[in-house]
Amino acid sequence: MEIIKVKSYRELSFKAAQFVASQVILKPESNLGLATGSTPEGMYSEIVKMYQTGIVDFEKVTSFNLDEYIGLGKDSDQSYIYYMQKNFFNHVNIALSNINIPNGLAKDIEKECLNYEEKISKAGGIDLQILGIGRNGHIGFNEPDLKFEAWTHVVQLDEKTIQDNSRFFDSIEEVPKLAISMGVKTIMHAKKIVLLASGEEKAEAVYKMIYGKIIPELPASVLQLHPNVTVICDEAAAKLL
Repeated sequence: MEIIKVKSYRELSFKAAQFVASQVILKPESNLGLATGSTPEGMYSEIVKMYQTGIVDFEKVTSFNLDEYIGLGKDSDQSYIYYMQKNFFNHVNIALSNINIPNGLAKDIEKECLNYEEKISKAGGIDLQILGIGRNGHIGFNEPDLKFEAWTHVVQLDEKTIQDNSRFFDSIEEVPKLAISMGVKTIMHAKKIVLLASGEEKAEAVYKMIYGKIIPELPASVLQLHPNVTVICDEAAAKLL
């Protein structure tokens, strides 16, 4: 596991964007695993700048997002498909047919999970997976639990995650309680992983992820077993390292 400490969120965003751009330049038909939330926003902004200046081209790229709320679709400004369109997809030349996000409005959610996993497999797996980390150590929406969920699955969101995400909604009551998420095994099958951590509130989770025991109670700790993980963290998130 490589640890890259940077001084600021802006530097973190630029460094993460460089990883994505390098992947796509070296392999134009890359399969990218993408994350949402506040931490990757700066990264997407930097990637869009790189695209606009001709540094990187997304014409042959296929994307797979980590997760989506159950009950929210593209018309909701809190859905992750909306987030991705606003922050990234609408600003680069990625083909609509190459964008993959779990359908939170699917009539058969279990079948949607199976189909999503099959899409990833048929595409040849994920070349580069971008991750954030929750205060409770979750990756994707894989919450602390007594076991690691392997493949794409339905998640009951942890109370701490609901509280953290409530800042994006008008009230905590509006935050969905269920989501579809790639599983730990899906994530671990990615050829390369880049995890982004920003802010002092992530410091304890980052420390335990790197130096703690590998336990389902801290899902990110499983990344210790992956052969190619880079953690990019700003000074606040790295304060315990």
